[in-house]
Amino acid sequence: MPLSNTMSHVLGVDTHTFKDLEIFESDNGDASLFEFCNRTRSIGGAAVLRRRMQNPWASAERIEATQLAVRFISGQRPLFKEMPSVYAVEGTQDYLHEILPKLDFKNQLDFVLGSFQIWVNQDSHYFSIVRGAQATCRFIRALRAFVAQPALRAATGELEPLLRQLRALLSRPNFRSVPDFDVGAWGTWKMLKLDQILRIKEKDTLTQLLALNYELDALVSMADATSEHGFVMPEICAGQIHVTAEGLYHPYLANPVANPVTLNQQHRILFLTGPNMAGKTTYLRAFAIALYLAHLGMGVPAQTFRFVPVQRLFSSISLTDDLRRGVSYFRAEALRVKAVAEAIARGERVVALMDEPFKGTNVKDAFEASLAILERFSSRENCLFMFSSHQIELSDHLHRLHNQVDCRHFEAVENDDRLRFDYRLRAGISDQRLGMRVLREEGIFDLLDRSEDTAPGLSQTVP
Repeated sequence: MPLSNTMSHVLGVDTHTFKDLEIFESDNGDASLFEFCNRTRSIGGAAVLRRRMQNPWASAERIEATQLAVRFISGQRPLFKEMPSVYAVEGTQDYLHEILPKLDFKNQLDFVLGSFQIWVNQDSHYFSIVRGAQATCRFIRALRAFVAQPALRAATGELEPLLRQLRALLSRPNFRSVPDFDVGAWGTWKMLKLDQILRIKEKDTLTQLLALNYELDALVSMADATSEHGFVMPEICAGQIHVTAEGLYHPYLANPVANPVTLNQQHRILFLTGPNMAGKTTYLRAFAIALYLAHLGMGVPAQTFRFVPVQRLFSSISLTDDLRRGVSYFRAEALRVKAVAEAIARGERVVALMDEPFKGTNVKDAFEASLAILERFSSRENCLFMFSSHQIELSDHLHRLHNQVDCRHFEAVENDDRLRFDYRLRAGISDQRLGMRVLREEGIFDLLDRSEDTAPGLSQTVP
């Protein structure tokens, strides 16, 4: 069977992080990351890909096994065009689950009488049996031809056990009755005998063959997405956790600006500043998506990407309050930090991203809370953090945090009539304050002043 999906090998990604990164759904109606990567040909293959994306690997061994499979498929893509057609796969799936009469009689006379009854009285069922058996035979023949390709003997990683199991199942004695030609011309007797073998004696085997085919479909989809989007395969490293990337970009952008990433045990915290719209949130999401894809075992949107696998990935980007549960915005922020703290307290290897936290309270509280959290994050070995903030006053205190904080910023270009952004990551702290300029550029003050001048009088003369 496929490599087991035990929890000890699975990267912990919670519901909020899935939502932040738009893994399965997008708030604005655009394609999700699942849709961005989904090249599967079957419903079952799409379900397996979704299951994989819900449970990325946390183990270097498992990630490497998937990487090897994806690399092999990309390098030998024509071989996988010989996989069974969608018609054969879906026809087999329907055949095994459709409610049809079964002939499971060991007595030959009973089998003959039952066959005659189906043929005479249940012709629609009989034709469904014929159609399903034909599709299943095509499925088996296609799998036989696929696994018989000599070049597949060199497959490694996840592919090797998948192919080995396929060959073992296809070699079962009952499948010898499946010929290498179409069975459409077979008579009723032979067709119902074949149906008895496929739907009764080998139903479990066919279910396993479909499951293995769906695993292959998902792996081919991951390889195709990696190739089509020009992603690079990450390098898996050992030791204490770190992530280093060059040319990292957000995969959804048409003309993205690429930036580097360096997080390690010498600089556990990346403290990110800069004005709104300059690129902070996009950078955080780009990093988190790349790290997530790396744990899936597929390529990532970067020129180079090196990482040590972690156990938990948190993002805190698009928080909301919850009126039904009586959770204010600030309490929602506090609960998010608590989830990260609980994982750290359990001794898990954590990567956490926080985008302008503590916006739900006053400036003094936000400053004190941010500094207190940063102080504690900086002392946590084998964890990494990205922390964006408008609290540039924090920079006066960051030097006390054991030199664990790397300060970077984005900025706006103010030379022209309107602000421009180059989305380039720079060293240091940004001290740009652009709120008033943005309001002026949008003409908000002019509109308000004009409305005050032209508003009709509110008082009336009393006769």
